Amino acid sequence: MADEKKKILIVEDDKGFLWSLRQIFDNQGLEVFYAEDGEQGLEKADKEKPDLILIDIQLPKMDGIEMAKKIKENGLSPKIIFLTNMKDPLHISQALEAVGESDYIVKVDVHIDAVVQRVKDKLGIK
Repeated sequence: MADEKKKILIVEDDKGFLWSLRQIFDNQGLEVFYAEDGEQGLEKADKEKPDLILIDIQLPKMDGIEMAKKIKENGLSPKIIFLTNMKDPLHISQALEAVGESDYIVKVDVHIDAVVQRVKDKLGIK
């Protein structure tokens, strides 16, 4: 493959969901990194410079919104997709406004294949 692999960071504290996402994205030929809390996610983002980050909003140690803000403050500009189980429009809009151009997925409303497709669309992968 001539193109450099796209890097994706998954920050998710639900181990089962994280494992499923890792397996699927590995099979898509993406370079996958992961973290289970916001502090670890921020460290991985700074080190690996991913093209896209999937961030659960409700994380231990540092929530996903705060993590995304710090990533931007650190001068990184990955595409960001927030993952949440909350359907509250105010909460979702706060997440989107926190970091500018981003997207969100309500996990309980979507099949994992739709998450994969959204990531591929954001990365320009067919």
